[in-house]
Amino acid sequence: MPFYVSPEQQMKDKADYARKGIARGRSVVVLQYDDGILFVADNPSRALHKISEIYDRIAFAAVGKYNEFEALRLGGVRYADINGYQYDRRDVTARGLANVYAQSLGTIFTETNKPYEVELVVAEVGEDASSDQIYRLTFDGSVADEHGYVAMGGQADAVAQALKDRFREGMGLAEALRAAVRSLEAQDHDRRLEATSLEVAVLDRNREHRLFRRLPAARIEALLREADDGGSGGGEASGEGASSGDGGSGAS
Repeated sequence: MPFYVSPEQQMKDKADYARKGIARGRSVVVLQYDDGILFVADNPSRALHKISEIYDRIAFAAVGKYNEFEALRLGGVRYADINGYQYDRRDVTARGLANVYAQSLGTIFTETNKPYEVELVVAEVGEDASSDQIYRLTFDGSVADEHGYVAMGGQADAVAQALKDRFREGMGLAEALRAAVRSLEAQDHDRRLEATSLEVAVLDRNREHRLFRRLPAARIEALLREADDGGSGGGEASGEGASSGDGGSGAS
């Protein structure tokens, strides 16, 4: 004999399930700095990326189940390529991409038995800090327009509180990176994050064409030393030997 579960209880169970899955992953931090937008992930994997390029000025960060947000990333790349080819590259925006993701996640959450265990950030760097766009999307398709910084995954509340204490507008790259790393370490006071345990990328508004760049471990170490030594942390987002690319988007 079938049993009845109210829609309210069903939605609550799905939401609790998704939140628990996301909380098991390592955290990601996204924050603005003087020359663009910085992405920092607690991710020792060199193959499974949490941070990725979507289009010229747009990047993607995710936490949760890798196979689920990798499918979303690939869909976003296809959406951007098709719209940029059919219309104009300037017509591809983070807002439009966030709306597409919101519709997909909302449909999956309401119409399937198992929701996606993912949380996303879609960010677009503008001509100046006031025109930067950062959108946070949750497993049920909800969208939030964020300003300054955002933390997701793991103990996101603890990371966000640490970021709130450290963040200020107009930070240089080194200072912003140090604030992000120290905030990630706030989840576990006994843990010290090394450069090899971090995945770091930037959208640098001072570059031309493709603005997304990954920072290699050597560059990360140099920036952290600069910040610890009291350097200004300039905005050389490209970094010596930094490699571009959109390979994979995130590991849980």
